[in-house]
Amino acid sequence: MVELKTLNLKLGHGIEGDINADPISPRQVLIVRYEDILDLSIKPGELRENIVVTGIEFDNFIPGSLLNFESGAAIRLTFHCEPCKRIVHLVESLKSIQGKRGILGVVIKSGKIQVGSNFQVQANKFLALSENPYQRFLNFIIKIPSGKIVTYQQIIKGMGVDNSYLRAIPTYLKKTSAADYPVHRILDSKGHLINYVNQQKNKLENEGVRVLSEADLLSNLNKGFVDIKYYLWEDDTIYLE
Repeated sequence: MVELKTLNLKLGHGIEGDINADPISPRQVLIVRYEDILDLSIKPGELRENIVVTGIEFDNFIPGSLLNFESGAAIRLTFHCEPCKRIVHLVESLKSIQGKRGILGVVIKSGKIQVGSNFQVQANKFLALSENPYQRFLNFIIKIPSGKIVTYQQIIKGMGVDNSYLRAIPTYLKKTSAADYPVHRILDSKGHLINYVNQQKNKLENEGVRVLSEADLLSNLNKGFVDIKYYLWEDDTIYLE
């Protein structure tokens, strides 16, 4: 059984009207088990979750499971929602809620769900996404196809982290093998080339991406950039596999 108001779940989007709806985000939906929050004396809604479910065995409520609702809607569970300072007032310690904050998910079939909706659980239907942000960074960028680019902002969404991680992206790029991952297809949030990606301009042009030149009045140098609207990679099917 589900306890929530009526929600319209949309494939490749998330919950209609929700601020976290995004086709490439692995955290479109946050689901918690009623049994977990009952143990912690937390009321439904206080963890900022979208959906509260009951009746799922603890061993089946895991990243990689699939929830199939009677309306035809389906949610793939991706990774655990990390405890954060927003809920610190609800628990004795963040450690006490580790693994019980709920699990994030993505909508892989559209449909409406409401209070009392029934569902079935298929455990281990998909691979769980890593709880490690850097590993999710790698899993996301490896999917960028030839001739397409992504920006820092898209990577943040694709990793399922907040904007504070923008500062970590340069570090991630520097330690990632350009031989194994297409780091040259990553641009900053304004579409500019990145200084510490070797031969980025040549690699992009070899893939058919047109790199333009923009005069930088402060440094008197020309900065390469790409017109994002022509080459931006957007794929709302990446979580269907």
